[in-house]
Amino acid sequence: MIRFENVSIAYDRKSKPALDDVSLDIQRGEFVFLVGSSGSGKSTLLRLVLREHRTPHGQIYVAGQNVANVPSWRVPKFRRGIGVVFQDFRLIQTKTVFANVAYAMQVLGKSRAAIRAEVPRVLELVGLEDKGRRLPTELSGGEQQRVAIARAIVNQPGILLADEPTGNLDPTTSAGIMEVLDKINQNGTTVVMATHDDDIVNSMRKRVIELKHGKVVRDENAAQYTSMIPIVPAAGLGSDPAMKHDAEPQTRRQRIVSAAAVRDAADDSLPPRLERRRGPDAAEGNAAEGPADGNTAGEKTAGAKNTNEDQK
Repeated sequence: MIRFENVSIAYDRKSKPALDDVSLDIQRGEFVFLVGSSGSGKSTLLRLVLREHRTPHGQIYVAGQNVANVPSWRVPKFRRGIGVVFQDFRLIQTKTVFANVAYAMQVLGKSRAAIRAEVPRVLELVGLEDKGRRLPTELSGGEQQRVAIARAIVNQPGILLADEPTGNLDPTTSAGIMEVLDKINQNGTTVVMATHDDDIVNSMRKRVIELKHGKVVRDENAAQYTSMIPIVPAAGLGSDPAMKHDAEPQTRRQRIVSAAAVRDAADDSLPPRLERRRGPDAAEGNAAEGPADGNTAGEKTAGAKNTNEDQK
């Protein structure tokens, strides 16, 4: 459904690549989370799928079409097969809920009969069957996002792209939005969602593609926001496959702490001559070391507030 082959793109010659040699393959009907810090390339990837940018390196295929071969005058027709939901709702404030959703059909020239049949169906799907006559200003944030989702799927696209759709919502409202997106996915739509919300990713256990500095660093099925790879067992256990299989999954931070403990244990077992050469300050030096990737929990939280930095 969506395939990237060695795709690289930079927004100017002086900047680092927004995507760097990215290859991935998303099948029809999958639900995929794109995770990573701000500036990792998540939004750039979505924009390339939508043909908002052209890539100078690599190939992108969407629904069997080579995006590079889609001329500018055909882009609107190409995008009919893709629904998009953003962090901000982008509703027409002077139109009712029904009219906002119907507008997406009107621009494609759909008949009034088709609109009268389809709009109520999707409003029911997103749980707004009784809100059709309301204006956006009369709705909560979660309800406005449901309208935006209904508008994105009313023309039955094969792909739904969601760029931080829960970024402005509280956890309870976010959970409701994710139930809607999951229901849409179960109806056959391929869903690709960029998010910083680890609670959502952890609870849904879908495929997770992690980006870092424009590169794909992880691609796991039924995964959590943080990689759950067992740590390397202690000395003497590494050769036993059963011990590796039974190892307790740990987060990245836990793996760093565990690795430090294993290293210190190895240092303490050095022969006396090497122990003397190590010196008394070695323990302090080890304790001063921080996480290898430099990403703290605070930085992840700060990144969730500004998804637009993904372009950079």
